[in-house]
Amino acid sequence: MSTRLTVGQAVIRFLAAQYSERDGEERRFFAGCFGIFGHGNVAGLGQALLEHADDFPYYMARNEQAMVHTASGYARMNDRLSTFACTTSIGPGATNMVTGAALATINRLPVLLLPGDIFATRAANPVLQELEDARSYDVSVNDCFKPVSKYWDRINRPEQLPSALLAAMRVLTDPAETGAVTLALPQDVQAEAYDWPDELFDRRVWRIPRPVPEPAAIEEAAAVLRSAERPLIVAGGGVIYSRATDELRAFAERTGIPVAETQAGKGALPWDHECSVGAIGATGTTAANALAREADAVVGIGTRYSDFTTASHSLFADPGVRFVNINVARPDALKLAGTAVVADAGEALRALGAALGGHSVPDAYRAKTRELAGRWNAVVDGAYGARGDGLPAQAAVIGVVNELSGPRDVVVCAAGSMPGDLHKLWRTRDPKGYHVEYGYSCMGYEIAGGLGVKMAAPDREVFVLVGDGSYLMMAQELATAVAEGVKLVVVLIENRGYASIGNLSESVGAERFGTRYRARTGTGLDGDVLPVDLAANAASLGADVLRAEGVDGFRDALRAAVASPRTTVVHVETDPLAPAPDSEAWWDVPVAEVSALESTARARARYDDDKKTQRHHL
Repeated sequence: MSTRLTVGQAVIRFLAAQYSERDGEERRFFAGCFGIFGHGNVAGLGQALLEHADDFPYYMARNEQAMVHTASGYARMNDRLSTFACTTSIGPGATNMVTGAALATINRLPVLLLPGDIFATRAANPVLQELEDARSYDVSVNDCFKPVSKYWDRINRPEQLPSALLAAMRVLTDPAETGAVTLALPQDVQAEAYDWPDELFDRRVWRIPRPVPEPAAIEEAAAVLRSAERPLIVAGGGVIYSRATDELRAFAERTGIPVAETQAGKGALPWDHECSVGAIGATGTTAANALAREADAVVGIGTRYSDFTTASHSLFADPGVRFVNINVARPDALKLAGTAVVADAGEALRALGAALGGHSVPDAYRAKTRELAGRWNAVVDGAYGARGDGLPAQAAVIGVVNELSGPRDVVVCAAGSMPGDLHKLWRTRDPKGYHVEYGYSCMGYEIAGGLGVKMAAPDREVFVLVGDGSYLMMAQELATAVAEGVKLVVVLIENRGYASIGNLSESVGAERFGTRYRARTGTGLDGDVLPVDLAANAASLGADVLRAEGVDGFRDALRAAVASPRTTVVHVETDPLAPAPDSEAWWDVPVAEVSALESTARARARYDDDKKTQRHHL
């Protein structure tokens, strides 16, 4: 039997019938579709979404990049078991999604992108917004999605659609391969009718696998840990995505191995657990980094070992350090010449725990872990309680949000100095309570990503922390949150510039050049502060706005925002020069080798010294 539908109608009907399943729990894989319509999709996917409004919800976005971020936030909050589709017109609407696609793929989050494309028949070429490439008429702007997509296809004939849809689902539901998937849909093909086999639209359940470890790999990993005197666990996002936090807690308690966390893995253990030493790396705690420098064995679980995690390969300093890498993705499991355990985090931890039997680190090492963690917690107490004569420090603002948020509430951030401060200072109490996008560290992610988080977890309060620079990049989805009745608490921290890059600029001897919002005077941007009112901008987008002064005023305003049923922006000014506690770790940012500036020459000398600590793990 067959059903005659347009390509656009067939796409939506297929997506509405897709489900994921893990551990016996089934859910719809697509929660709906975000879209902005134009001539490339309004008559195809737009018309199809109208027909399926009752069983496949459509959400209007305000920015194409932002709607991909919202889908990514939703997917991450759902441990990659559910996501959104995103559709745009051809041309700028499509290319606006490229940054969102890069973010999703780098963070290994499933999103489906359905950009409109130029006429497959070429009858009207060149169509409005078409890139004319003299080398091939088969090239369109959508080809730029290829390097940032895990699967890419262009549907030039209806007959191509079934295999492309099945391939898209294969990638989206593969925990080792997931990321952005792009199906480019020419606008004439979207509206073309075809007789589809009814089986294409049957309810289809995609089982999310839990790969079990190879016994030989477990034995090799266990041998490494039995011979180690100072082991350390580095918990990455894979621990949380596989929901292996209980297995990690049991493993750490039994063996006494301390647990450090990457940005994506933060929350793998509660902050006050006896084995937790907090964040690791360039934005880490002194406790985790001190243990990492001395570790003779490192167990990486679900981490891709980014340069921030390894402090640009300077952190794991013991000459004989060995690595055991548990990961569903084989390329990550083989990093740092480690013993590769290619498996689901929970399955591997159970198997490794059984192989180790009653093995445990010495009591003295357990005591050292607690002592170092206690010292750092005292540092955090001091940062949270810091007071000054002028504007509050960003760390104190973070402390107030942490104080007033509930155990299951979620903090969302992405770019600037705040991700680093949050990584080392935020006290996470729930595995899903910390949502900082730091794979791509994309300015503008915060509000859009927070919208996706809240849509995935409406029972949790969502605190979006965003700096003025990132806010200016993309704040439009405040209007979407208001339109959909989705409540966010947005903390807008204003320091009149780029605090993170300002600090970095100063550290490399570039004297904060081009990092402050100032009017031009002659040859430089060093005049008066710009008369920009970001709080007024937020109000113009439909959000309620509270202006706070000082730490106490901010605390009162935040309480009011939490009590409100509406999206509320709390605006507070902070001191951009007030530092957060130091991680005592390095990040490799090259400094000019020759310069007429004395500040740069000094920075280069420091860089040369730090560079000597960098090593290859072979």
